Amino acid sequence: ELMNSAGASATPEFKVRVMANAFKIVHNWDFPVLGGKFNSNIAVPTVYQELHVAPGDYGKTGIGNVILGLFQIGYQKNSLYWYYEGDVYLPGTPYTKGDVLNVGQNNYAAAPVAAFTYLPHGGEWEVSSKYQYIVNFHDTVTHYRSGNEFTWEYVAMKDVSHKVAVGVNGYLYQQTTDDEQNGATFGSGNRGRDLAVGPEVRVHAGHCIVVFKYFRGTLVENKPAGNAFWFEMGIPLHLGRTVPAAASSVHQGNSKGD
Repeated sequence: ELMNSAGASATPEFKVRVMANAFKIVHNWDFPVLGGKFNSNIAVPTVYQELHVAPGDYGKTGIGNVILGLFQIGYQKNSLYWYYEGDVYLPGTPYTKGDVLNVGQNNYAAAPVAAFTYLPHGGEWEVSSKYQYIVNFHDTVTHYRSGNEFTWEYVAMKDVSHKVAVGVNGYLYQQTTDDEQNGATFGSGNRGRDLAVGPEVRVHAGHCIVVFKYFRGTLVENKPAGNAFWFEMGIPLHLGRTVPAAASSVHQGNSKGD
């Protein structure tokens, strides 16, 4: 369903299906910065979308908003890992003004990020959180500016064997400022909100980590409400060097693609 600002269905006939491959590379530069380890990353989501609304059916494939993690500085103290990061979002492509359906948003954005992972009892338990605040810039084609966005992603896991962990995951998405067009507030501001929650299963397969997760949106306003299934795989690329332990298992999501 597409929900309005009152949390009720805004469109009587609405269905959207999204299939995406979010490919991400993280590189450890192997030198210290400000007392922590310096990393960089890039995430490239390839997305196929189907939209069914009253006028008809639409489909499009394209690249969503590419995320450049220009810097990430990670720290560790005993069972606590944390990092700070600066991200830049690039416009999704291709974008055609006037199309009913486009992949991603046609604007640049910047986002400060912070995250932590706590692994007590020798890593038998895990609690992780990631926080980011996305500042959107204007779409130069439509002169539309989406409001700024706050996202909190979370996961809590418990080992049930040496290779398998189970738990709960999800996110809180809250738009903090109004949408604007030509410098004026668009409609009632169109502020989005979504609280998602669901189960997660993580499997250690050799040097790889495989994750299965599901979540459903609740308390949704000014966004689509539905279900999401994720399959994730993390593979270390040694490249002749020792690979450090992961600082966080929190999903590196792209709220702009929601």
